[in-house]
Amino acid sequence: MSTAAPTPSSRRGQIMQTYTMAKRSDPRLGWILLGVFVLGAAIGFGVMWLLPGSGTISLIISVVGALLIGLLCTLLVFGRRAQKAAYTQMEGQPAAAAGALQMLRRGWKVDPVVGFTKQQDVVHRVVGPPGIVLVGEGSSQSRVKQLLVTERKKHERVAYEVPIHEVVCGRGEGEVPLPKLVRHVQKLGRSVKPAEMTDILQRLRALDAQRGKLPLPKGPVPTSMKGMRSQQRGR
Repeated sequence: MSTAAPTPSSRRGQIMQTYTMAKRSDPRLGWILLGVFVLGAAIGFGVMWLLPGSGTISLIISVVGALLIGLLCTLLVFGRRAQKAAYTQMEGQPAAAAGALQMLRRGWKVDPVVGFTKQQDVVHRVVGPPGIVLVGEGSSQSRVKQLLVTERKKHERVAYEVPIHEVVCGRGEGEVPLPKLVRHVQKLGRSVKPAEMTDILQRLRALDAQRGKLPLPKGPVPTSMKGMRSQQRGR
């Protein structure tokens, strides 16, 4: 069954939702975007006006080019500032890394909260080109590392030949800050071919079936990045 493409109205709703979220952390966002649009449009008009041509057609091309370049610059700046605002709002929330990992695109499978302690320490799992990536986060680095060791042993039993990476998300020594988490995971290398992922995921489903239902951390798992990811895919 094919997934229906997002309608223009739903995409506008996502953009407005993202803008509202970003403006809470960046009150000057509207003025910044307006300034970027005006500056980009002015540069675009100047460049287009210098192209060969004259008369009304040249003016129309210059105006259209100015609007397109201004809009493109505005979208680029908006995307970056919205992403920064989303990370700022998510950081410190329970299972914040799960929200950030949603930015991973095709070829990655993210399973939030595959491991959990009563102290709100959690482990998320990512399956992709590097193999299996276990991402831990919590208030105690020692507890998180112990939870990662436990989860690694469980995963090794069903996927012993698959590379397993451990990452701790946080601001402490040896930890990966939330804004850099996705890039860090993407740079872990390529050890698994796309054709091999199906077999790996099947093995992991058997492991997950043995766990039963895990208690989720108190409060919702942040999903602020999902709308941004949908917008990027639609571009």
